[in-house]
Amino acid sequence: MASVAATPARTPNGPGPGEASASFPTVASVPGPQEPEEEGEEEPAEIHLCVLWNSGYLGIAYYDTSDSTIHFMPDAPDHESLKLLQRVLDEIDPRSVVTSAKQDENMTRFLGKLASQEHREPKRPEIIFLPSVDFGLEISKQRLLSGNYSFIPDSMTTTEKILFLSSIIPFDCLLMVRALGGLLKFLGRRRIGVELEDYNVSVPILGFKKFVLTNLVSIDQDTYSVLQIFKSESHPSVYKVASGLKEGLSLFGILNRCRCKWGEKLLRLWFTRPTQDLGELNSRLDVIQFFLLPQNLDMAQMLHRLLGHIKNVPLILKRMKLSHTKVSDWQVLYKTVYSALGLRDACRSLPQSIQLFQDIAQEFSDDLHHIASLIGKVVDFEGSLAENRFTVLPNIDPEIDEKKRRLMGLPSFLTEVARKELENLDSRIPSCSVIYIPLIGFLLSIPRLPSMVETSDFEIEGLDFMFLSEEKLHYRSARTKELDALLGDLHCDIRDQETLLMHQLQCQVLARAAVLTRVLDLASRLDVLLALASAARDYGYSRPRYSPQLLGVRIQNGRHPLMELCARTFVPNSAECGRDIGRVKVITGPNSSGKSIYLKQVAKAVNNATERSLVLVDEFGKGTNTVDGLALLAAVIRHWLALGPTCPHVFVATNFLSLVHLQLLPQGPLVQYLVRTPTQLPRGPEAEHFPELGTGSCIGTGTMSLSVSYSQQRLTKGIGAGSRMTDEPCPLLFSLKTMETCEDGDDLVFFYQVCEGVARASHASHTATQAGLPEKLIARGKQVSDLIRSGKPIKPVQELLKEKQMENCQTLVDKFLKLDLEDPSLDLDIFMSQEVLPAATTIL
Repeated sequence: MASVAATPARTPNGPGPGEASASFPTVASVPGPQEPEEEGEEEPAEIHLCVLWNSGYLGIAYYDTSDSTIHFMPDAPDHESLKLLQRVLDEIDPRSVVTSAKQDENMTRFLGKLASQEHREPKRPEIIFLPSVDFGLEISKQRLLSGNYSFIPDSMTTTEKILFLSSIIPFDCLLMVRALGGLLKFLGRRRIGVELEDYNVSVPILGFKKFVLTNLVSIDQDTYSVLQIFKSESHPSVYKVASGLKEGLSLFGILNRCRCKWGEKLLRLWFTRPTQDLGELNSRLDVIQFFLLPQNLDMAQMLHRLLGHIKNVPLILKRMKLSHTKVSDWQVLYKTVYSALGLRDACRSLPQSIQLFQDIAQEFSDDLHHIASLIGKVVDFEGSLAENRFTVLPNIDPEIDEKKRRLMGLPSFLTEVARKELENLDSRIPSCSVIYIPLIGFLLSIPRLPSMVETSDFEIEGLDFMFLSEEKLHYRSARTKELDALLGDLHCDIRDQETLLMHQLQCQVLARAAVLTRVLDLASRLDVLLALASAARDYGYSRPRYSPQLLGVRIQNGRHPLMELCARTFVPNSAECGRDIGRVKVITGPNSSGKSIYLKQVAKAVNNATERSLVLVDEFGKGTNTVDGLALLAAVIRHWLALGPTCPHVFVATNFLSLVHLQLLPQGPLVQYLVRTPTQLPRGPEAEHFPELGTGSCIGTGTMSLSVSYSQQRLTKGIGAGSRMTDEPCPLLFSLKTMETCEDGDDLVFFYQVCEGVARASHASHTATQAGLPEKLIARGKQVSDLIRSGKPIKPVQELLKEKQMENCQTLVDKFLKLDLEDPSLDLDIFMSQEVLPAATTIL
């Protein structure tokens, strides 16, 4: 885990006014058609995972339907318990897991547990076994190299295609290649996303991306929930109750100010996959720091507006690949590309020393301008919306223009033809018209006469009867046949030619899909960093400093980002954990004094604790027997202390005050107690638990401070009788802290401030009083607590006993009064044995 040193002192220095973009280009509103209110209903995203496990290595590949991209992870070592695979499953949450039917017992056992996880319903993945022959190395390579990929130009030769794919996919990772082959087999068999298409339409694959888990901080799902990094709530709208959940009060919720959907997805990805790469972290912070400068606020707002027009490009490319493009897709793509050009021009005026600005300025190439120019010059957005299909602007294709001119002039021309046809018809026919029906052609339409009852009555000499519709008879005449031969099916011809142009335009766009994908990647990254900069500006966050030499955490005046939004006043606290200041912190204090909030504002807990891990322990042993919980807590802390220099950084919040009072933590010459408030030392029976206490200085009323430190000369190897001493230098490993309070008569004042020491009591009665419990109940609680502490028996309250006795007596009397002594079926012996005698034991 990367070490952190947060300093809230000064505002980071950034470029001066001369370097900041005081003269950045003004980007006007994007020209073009009005953007549709909705992009269209989007299909729910699904992930299909293929995994192979062999000889301690894992090969993984998965297909994401949201962007039609295959992600692969190079062969990685994994433990027999397959912890790495579990991390991948937790992160991507696949809809199905595909693997070979031939597996060893470790994978079989893992998949069996996965299939039986009831808590994953309704998203429990489907386990699919394919024959092992489908995962053969050579056949997998063949599938990869023979695939139809839209991002590979058709002009490439077979050799060039192999070289191109080899530059993306590491073919030396054999397990991964086999997993990719099995995944392609599964996609082709299930026809994911193209189930209803013709069989010659293949599953769209718009790219290959590398998926890695290196340099990441491991955080389990329970930690995300406890620390409120994510929090899902039911949607308040009755129309969306069945559609899913919404984000509640969480860290992700208050930081998510992203303007585009893909920025929000990237922010969630950063939260679920936090990195340890200091270079990556500092590059992100450089961008945030730049936009925090007051002179760059206008630029940040302008970039954020442009990012609002960056839409779901992968979905559009997928539809293009399947020839399912909608009119709205062309509008959205045009707006996205034009906005990307605005981002490029703006970033070219920003300091190129910041990598993100440099990447956007360079990688948003002229291909974007070419795409925008093509769409703007070809697509007739107004005509397309009117006809609900793709139409082209004038002067694109002369043949289409001529046919459209003919089609526009047809009404007046057909009126003249109808006048001539009427002259040749029976005088009983009052009127006629010549109409054009696509796919059928030109027809003569006449009203149905009263005498035309039977089908035989529809026959007219010189005319071919076609059909009856809405009391009108439709015929083919010599003139309409001549019109069909002369003009043809104009409407369909125009439609076919415009569809051909649309296909050519789609090919031009798909050939430049790589730059569009890169636009989405960089734009979403910029969107996230702008959102974080906005939150940092509003909430007063400061830039953390990362130091590889610190090997710990140092936080000055840290604040809980969620609690400070909910509380009327919030008291910041500092936290430090490292070499010279201890690695295990035991925090005690009264109930409701802020121990849990202090832990949550420190950092995130991790599994598999090492010397580079941070472990947060709160309410350890809660809900179990007090003695068992105390013993387990002491054993866990002693285990960590026994690790010496490899001890993780641990913060423990507990109400088990006996942990210190009973000296359950390591004792001996390496432990030293320092008393800082002698006026508040425990009296009576509690004093015998502190034989080593000396004198100190008073730092406040009502708080005893106690610190425990290890000698810098010697280190305990092990705990207990088998421990031994060594002359290795040892940093301070263990210290005690408490939440500072002050007793004001019968009242207890919380300062919500951490200080050195240990609490003397939990003050549960005070917390109960604040919660509004009855005084009589609180007094009884104190009485029972004192009896338990002194080892005396607990007797029921006499008043309660008398009340219960009176109730039982009244019940018995009522039973006697209800007796009917004249009832021949009454048996007094049974009544006495079953009713009176059992009740007497509760009365006497």
